Amino acid sequence: MERDGTKEYRRMRYVSLMRPVFRKRAVFSDETGHYRRPAQPKEYDDVTIRLRTMKNNVDAVYLISGSVRQKMDLAEVKGGFDFYETTIHLGTEKVLYYFELQVESATCYYNKMGITRDLSERNSFRIVPGFSTPEWSHGAVMYQIYTDRFCNGDPTNDVLSREYTYLNEFSRKVTDWNQPPENMDVRNFYGGDLAGIMKKLDYLQDLGVEVIYLNPIFVSPSNHKYDIQDYDHVDPHFGKIVKDEGSLLGWDDRNNRHATRYITRSTDPVNLAASDAVLAELSAEIHRRGMKLILDGVFNHCGSYNKWLDRELIYENQPGYEKGAYVDKDSPYHSFFKFNNEHAWPYNEFYDGWWGHATLPKLNYEESGELFDYILRIGKKWASPPYNIDGWRLDVAADLGHTQDYNHYFWREFRKAVKSVNPDALILAEHYGDASKWLGGDQWDTVMNYDAFMEPVSWFLTGMEKHSDEFREDLLGNGEVFTSAMRYHMASFMGPSLLSAMNELDNHDHSRFLTRTNHIVGRVSQLGSEAAGKGIVVPVMREAILIQMTFIGAPTLYYGDEAGVVGFTDPDNRRTYPWGHEDRSLIDFYKMAIRLHKKYEPLRTGSIKELGSGYNFISYGRFDDEEQFVIAVNAGEDPLPAEIPVWEIGITQTANTKMVKLLSTDRDGYTTSPKKYLVTGGIMTLDLKPYEAIVLYHKGTGDEEARSIL
Repeated sequence: MERDGTKEYRRMRYVSLMRPVFRKRAVFSDETGHYRRPAQPKEYDDVTIRLRTMKNNVDAVYLISGSVRQKMDLAEVKGGFDFYETTIHLGTEKVLYYFELQVESATCYYNKMGITRDLSERNSFRIVPGFSTPEWSHGAVMYQIYTDRFCNGDPTNDVLSREYTYLNEFSRKVTDWNQPPENMDVRNFYGGDLAGIMKKLDYLQDLGVEVIYLNPIFVSPSNHKYDIQDYDHVDPHFGKIVKDEGSLLGWDDRNNRHATRYITRSTDPVNLAASDAVLAELSAEIHRRGMKLILDGVFNHCGSYNKWLDRELIYENQPGYEKGAYVDKDSPYHSFFKFNNEHAWPYNEFYDGWWGHATLPKLNYEESGELFDYILRIGKKWASPPYNIDGWRLDVAADLGHTQDYNHYFWREFRKAVKSVNPDALILAEHYGDASKWLGGDQWDTVMNYDAFMEPVSWFLTGMEKHSDEFREDLLGNGEVFTSAMRYHMASFMGPSLLSAMNELDNHDHSRFLTRTNHIVGRVSQLGSEAAGKGIVVPVMREAILIQMTFIGAPTLYYGDEAGVVGFTDPDNRRTYPWGHEDRSLIDFYKMAIRLHKKYEPLRTGSIKELGSGYNFISYGRFDDEEQFVIAVNAGEDPLPAEIPVWEIGITQTANTKMVKLLSTDRDGYTTSPKKYLVTGGIMTLDLKPYEAIVLYHKGTGDEEARSIL
């Protein structure tokens, strides 16, 4: 008789002892095309879903979707991993799924948070049949331009001093291009225009830009133009002024009824048509170069100068324009706004303003089908010939309407309208916080990525809040907080949205990242403009650039970042591009990092996996079936040893191999000189220099030379 039972028992016990310890970190799946085929499925498609585990490490794997528990088959053994697959047939409804793994007598679960007990819907993998984001937007290098501050290509269209008043003060033409913005900057103009952008397309293309995003360019009295005066036309001060008649305001006259020069410039059909033609020409040239164009859509509110309201009486006596709702109770635009006193006409000032601002009238969609139709027509107009824009960035998109239900209804209809004329257009929203209610596949495509990029990067590398309003020493260099924040916030995105998310270090609403490296808390009104450039740490900026160009999403430069522009938050962040005074070394580094990003497909569309974090340290991998990248960052001023488990992204554990450095930056500079690093048993050991960030490359399963990025 067998001691301890049967021969079968002895065989099972032997197998159990020989099986490697369950490797949680070997388990991996995501929503890229490497683990879901097709990655952007249509209705009624068959979709193959994959999960990776360590070889011979689990007994069974199941796909769990609702009440369905579907066993997955072992489809492939490669590089020390088992790959399990199953195929599901889609209908028209959203599919949520996660994985169940059986390991001897234990059961565990895997979703977007990794091995977890939290099986909430938020953390499930998701498929919305028919939802896709444009392929061109996946990992695209974008460039945001605040038009007035980029380049003055046509001095004849410059806003003139005393051309009109804004907030009861005169418009002002700034004659010194290099003068920092004043604290009250809204009515100061430097002369940047669409002709200036056209003039600098060679520069942008050489930099590596693929998509140009413009802050608002439609008729407006401010330099920021988030207070639209006329959605139907490009502002002639950005376009072309053909008819230039009328007078400037006298020194003692602040009545815009008398601003006849401005009225002619901004309302005459000849100027409006000519300016629209400039945009059409710019768009055609951008597309001829293989680039894309995104415009800013400000549809939650307009401006008090708007022709529908006409509080400034710009249009009251102009031929071809209806009476504004401020002027006349019987205006065809009455329902576009919500008035709180129905007995105050003519010149009724009792209307709702966004956040109470009289200069930003809130648009009243719920009570105006005409307004709804008008804005949808605007959305389609600029996405159609001859303008052919490739997408809309939507300002304060979650605020539109008076209720959340209506907000969702509007964006569903807006999406349909824009996609009806350009199915490949990108719908990208400004949003702070969890956007998952809008990212369900029927409203926005993606967002400006504050939660899962800008904020974690800023806290980790600078310890600074994105407005420079706070310094947190406990978050500076806190790699664990960085990793957990990224993991949590990325889980709210579907894969197609994450690949298109706008990954910025800064923009027109926040302090320049380079200024955040000096750890100075405050604003230009308190500290003055010079303080924004004191004590900046360019090596930290280079680390941020390297993260930006290797993280998942669409890396987006705010004009002048590459040239070393500094600035506290709005308005100081809106300094002019320093033509002739650029930081050429920083531009060259950006070019190298962009070239790297664009050359290797895994850095655009590959999977991403955290590989380790700690004090002043993060590391992560970008990879697909053929190529693997490791990015490691030391956020501190001291050397840092690190062991990185590169086996987790598919680099062999069974033999020694090498990774090759493609790009690195540290306190003393940057280099693309190749250097090999030995990987032993799937572990790579690094000695990171102060403020060093490094990109390492591996191809296939052998020790192959990296391609040059130069």
